[in-house]
Amino acid sequence: MTASLYVRAAGRLLRSGVSLGPLDGRLVFVFGCPRSGTTFLAGAIGDVQGFVDLGEVQPLKAAVPALARLGPEEGAERVRRILDRVRRLGLVGSRRGVEQTPETAFVLPAVVRAFPEAVLVHIVRDGRDVACSLLERGWLSRGRGGRDDAGAAYGPQARFWVESGREAEFEAASDARRVAWAWRRYVSAVRDSGIERVEVRYEALADAVEPLAAALGCRPDELAAGLARAHDSSVGRHRRDLSAEELAEVEAEAGELLAAYGY
Repeated sequence: MTASLYVRAAGRLLRSGVSLGPLDGRLVFVFGCPRSGTTFLAGAIGDVQGFVDLGEVQPLKAAVPALARLGPEEGAERVRRILDRVRRLGLVGSRRGVEQTPETAFVLPAVVRAFPEAVLVHIVRDGRDVACSLLERGWLSRGRGGRDDAGAAYGPQARFWVESGREAEFEAASDARRVAWAWRRYVSAVRDSGIERVEVRYEALADAVEPLAAALGCRPDELAAGLARAHDSSVGRHRRDLSAEELAEVEAEAGELLAAYGY
């Protein structure tokens, strides 16, 4: 299973074009709750000259639950080994890799020890809109079968990020409360990490061009071209897509953190 994850990850990079040369340690990590815009933002950065979008590196995604139980130093060794191997197999070379696994939010101390020159980018989206998208996807929904690209099962079972002792409560919760729980845990993990990062709002991507370009060391106009492709039609979708009952469940679970972000 692990070998096949490496093959798939490397194969994707090979299709993006071969680049020889030494590996660049100045990676970019884009993370946040799933359905918050990590894929879009990482793709926009990856389109800038000198960068390459690694996608969600499947061996890293699969390893995060175990990494979250390790100390930062031990975890850093594994993070570095995984990403160096994928980049070498994918012939990334001297281009700066952009990794976009959302679950990186839970292992940030290990990430910064593994790659001290990395730029960390947290994208935050209104948790109510995230709830709409997660409910639509059904990844945490009761009755959902199947597995993701890293082999993790979909459905209502407790993930590694559910607080110890609350697993049964999570599994018994409504689908709406469960997705709000996910948003709260991902965002809280980043806030509580104390790790220096660039924070980007999904609803205000245009405002992120200058500070993000400065952090990345690239030209603002190159980054602006990619971010301009964003569509704002999904901003505020909770007003039309969530029922009153679902919205109440989301706000009961994540209302304090939503307020902290001004949502």
